[in-house]
Amino acid sequence: MHIKRCSWVLLALVLISAVHAQDRAPDPVATFSILGYDPDTGEVGGAVQSRVFSVGNGVLWGEAEVGMVATQAIVDVSYGPKALQLLKKGMAPAEIVKTIWQEDPDPGLGKNPWPKAGRQFAVMDAKGVYSVFTGEKATPWAGHKGGNFCTAQGNILAGEAVVAGMVEAFEKTTGHISLRLMAALDAGQVAGGDKRGMQSAAMLIVKKNGGVWLNNDVVLRLQVDDSPEPLKELRRLVESNHERRYRK
Repeated sequence: MHIKRCSWVLLALVLISAVHAQDRAPDPVATFSILGYDPDTGEVGGAVQSRVFSVGNGVLWGEAEVGMVATQAIVDVSYGPKALQLLKKGMAPAEIVKTIWQEDPDPGLGKNPWPKAGRQFAVMDAKGVYSVFTGEKATPWAGHKGGNFCTAQGNILAGEAVVAGMVEAFEKTTGHISLRLMAALDAGQVAGGDKRGMQSAAMLIVKKNGGVWLNNDVVLRLQVDDSPEPLKELRRLVESNHERRYRK
């Protein structure tokens, strides 16, 4: 009888723990990201760094001759493909941002662990026109800054200087767009980056038939999923690719 009573108590504790686990809010994808366009080559790309595992697995979305999307903070990954589909239909980035957020079924009420008011996402079309949304419940510091053919955004950052430094670095750096996106990430980190530290980084660049193989629109797709120095490793990969493809 004593053993049976202990078993019931243990089961009750397990069920209570499961309920509380469901109530807990998920960790926000605290990132700083940048989307950029090169009018000389027609390439559009994005890069991101965060103190989460494998940040590239869901944050960056891109398609040649369509555009690029970053979805972060309290992430709804569906924002990526939804935005690309609307870009294909000819909708402007500003209208896409408004439409996707308004049609998000999350009412943002009660103990909902995925409040849409905590989301952050950016949309850029294939010509470099962009629009960004930062929800009022995105963990501070959270915000975004636009530049010439680029937009930087982030949450749980050291401050506004992170996104400002990213835009400045992208605009001032010369060379291939991969080098400019990389410079932006490095500048964001120098300004303080993610307040929690570093863990993963990613970069995605697309252009019609811009890849190294036949019928390949992916110019570059890189992910550093778990590293104490993800930007250092991402830079090594970016520079290795640049050395092989672009230096003569």
